[in-house]
Amino acid sequence: MAVVLERPEHLVLSRLPLTEATDDDVTVDIEWSGISTGTERLLWSGRMPAFPGMGYPLVPGYESVGRVISAGGNSGRRVGERVFVPGAKCFGDVRGLFGGAAARVILPGSRTIQFAEALAEQGVLLALAATAHHAHSQPGLTQPDLIVGHGVLGRMIARLAMVAGANPVVWETNAERRDGATGYAVIDPATDTRRDYRCICDVSGDGALLDTLISRLAPGGEVVLAGFYDEPLSFVFPPAFMREARLRVAAQWLPADLAAVKDLAESGRLSLDGLITHRSDAMQADSAYRTAFGDPSCLKMILDWRSCS
Repeated sequence: MAVVLERPEHLVLSRLPLTEATDDDVTVDIEWSGISTGTERLLWSGRMPAFPGMGYPLVPGYESVGRVISAGGNSGRRVGERVFVPGAKCFGDVRGLFGGAAARVILPGSRTIQFAEALAEQGVLLALAATAHHAHSQPGLTQPDLIVGHGVLGRMIARLAMVAGANPVVWETNAERRDGATGYAVIDPATDTRRDYRCICDVSGDGALLDTLISRLAPGGEVVLAGFYDEPLSFVFPPAFMREARLRVAAQWLPADLAAVKDLAESGRLSLDGLITHRSDAMQADSAYRTAFGDPSCLKMILDWRSCS
């Protein structure tokens, strides 16, 4: 049983054949999968720009956790382990983009990572934590002093910045989303007069903000684009020139990022509390996706697959 986007805004649950596992693969019964309000929203709406593997029908999902029920001899995993699954391509003619929203998946064991039992459903958040880590926590990168957007990714970047000793400010235009900060300030951007930010991280996905963000930089400051943008980006050159502004695109997380945030979460240094706000049985996936994309109070919606395995 899997979520299948047959075409934009048309989602069904379908039983799909799985490709045969190899000696490098594991078979995982999924317990929970998260719904991404960034890239998956673009897939669902049909606004995803040209992207490798893009096309319908497809199985979405790259935030899944479950139990290993079968492990090949070269998979590096053992039966019974709870693992994070970043997606799978095991559905035959149906594209796995990203392929994690299913009751059962087959994928190389090397693409999974075991994590502590105590994290349970919070394991779905490891993908966004790794994305946040990749944006600012690699050696030589600057921690943000301004973060634009207080969704799950913005909160994760702020929490990691605090772990690193930074003291970020977060902009959020939606008053309902200004709650839930853990040691940092969340403000209405209309009330902020600062124009000396050294590093601004945008997770809003709104390319129209780029000129505004550049105008808030200190000389030599940096704007990091950590959202996903479905329209071409442009900016007025003179203000960027006068500030000698730098632009950086934060790409997809790497395995080292996932390992780092897993360790931080397991040790308690990175809290994942308060980020999963909505839960739904996987059989109600269509309404769950619509809530995830349409309800501003929904930070993270997860699907529960345990009755489908």
